[in-house]
Amino acid sequence: MESLFGSAMGAGTLVLLVGALFLALSFEFVNGFHDTANAVATVIYTNTLTPPQAVIWSGLWNFLGVLTSTGAVAFGIVALLPVELILDVGSGAGFAMVFALLLSAIIWNVGTWYLGLPASSSHTLIGSIVGVGLMNSLISSGQQFGEGVNWGKVQDTAMALLISPLVGFVAAALLLLAAKVVISNPALYQAPEGKAPPPLWIRAILVLTCTGVSFAHGSNDGQKGMGLIMLILIGVVPATYALNLATSSADLQSIVVASQAAQPIFGPAPSSADAMANQVADAELSRFLTSGKPTPQTMTSLAVKNGAVTATLSQIKSISELSTDGRSRLRRDVYLVEEGIAKLIKAGAVPDAKNKATLSKLRSELQTLTDFIPLWVKIAVAVALGLGTTIGWKRIVVTVGEKIGKSHLTYAQGASAELVAMTTIGAADMFGLPVSTTHILSSGIAGTMAANRSGLQTETLRNILLAWVFTLPACMILGSALFAAGLFVVLRLF
Repeated sequence: MESLFGSAMGAGTLVLLVGALFLALSFEFVNGFHDTANAVATVIYTNTLTPPQAVIWSGLWNFLGVLTSTGAVAFGIVALLPVELILDVGSGAGFAMVFALLLSAIIWNVGTWYLGLPASSSHTLIGSIVGVGLMNSLISSGQQFGEGVNWGKVQDTAMALLISPLVGFVAAALLLLAAKVVISNPALYQAPEGKAPPPLWIRAILVLTCTGVSFAHGSNDGQKGMGLIMLILIGVVPATYALNLATSSADLQSIVVASQAAQPIFGPAPSSADAMANQVADAELSRFLTSGKPTPQTMTSLAVKNGAVTATLSQIKSISELSTDGRSRLRRDVYLVEEGIAKLIKAGAVPDAKNKATLSKLRSELQTLTDFIPLWVKIAVAVALGLGTTIGWKRIVVTVGEKIGKSHLTYAQGASAELVAMTTIGAADMFGLPVSTTHILSSGIAGTMAANRSGLQTETLRNILLAWVFTLPACMILGSALFAAGLFVVLRLF
């Protein structure tokens, strides 16, 4: 245990840590069996693979998808959280936040799975995050209601979640119509007869698309759990996980050079050793990261924090030379600078192209210090997601395979929906956007049914739409209530 967590800790903290990690892995396990249908429904309903073959194959590629993921989505999810809780995640409020997020997401996912409704794990987690942020602003002194929520990031993520099902519907429909023009073989557009498998070339296509969706799902959805696990580890064992201990001396020097090059853009600043200046900078940048609206004080605050980063890194050759408190403090400063740069550029506050390139380089250099995921975290999440994929799949598979269209799924319809799903999810992964595998594939199947004039089952579509509409508000309520309850329990007991 100490080899993973780096240092001894009190019994209460250890209980909280183990409990939080268990919940994070449970979320990925539930995510696995909740979302399995998205990858295996088509190969099962076209008799391409038997159910045991399909879920084991899908579980393997979900596992590999997690292991090879970039981490961009993981830290994108973290950026949705209230800034003050990210900066002080090791506090009681930080623990209450993590428990509330994971519990509310698990409760909603299990509930919709039990009812056989394809629902989005991304929606559940984001709704829970917004709920925690709203409750945090309500109970925190000196904050207006809603002030703690990173609305800019929420808006970007919500747009991705809103647009991706539309892309799935339209693109899958167009792909099916295009296939009918280009590929004239009628066998591709037939429904399976009895239990007979399709021709070998059709089976190969469907296995390929099942593999692609499984891999893409693992690479995107697996990162949500990884981001939360890293948040937990950063708060509880900052000596080991606050910063990337593997950062070389040359890389540290490269960060210093980039930081010094950016300092004139931020302008002059008070001494980084000035405690009052640091407190003012912390408050201003926390406000800026939440609102996205710069003020004249914003650049000065970035100058203070950037100067502090330069001063610290100039004195060391290895992160291990810093104390535990020093690592936590440096991570806080680095986070404020790198996220502040992103907000500045997005707000159009850096019009000069050369300055924008200089700041972007600094942000990229800083991310090597903070945006890392240890191999054991990837393996743990991959195992949880892969195991979850192999069980509990049947309820939602029946909905996806039988209850969306009025006729049986054809080979071409299944392949079209899955090709669009794997491509859309892969693109979202590159841009660090969490999207709903469930909604992309379900809408893709609906699109192929509409294009094929097969008819749609309106009752099923209505239920899926209702689950889609109610997931965010329901998880907001669950997240806010559990955060308030968790805050009471954690502060009283631990």
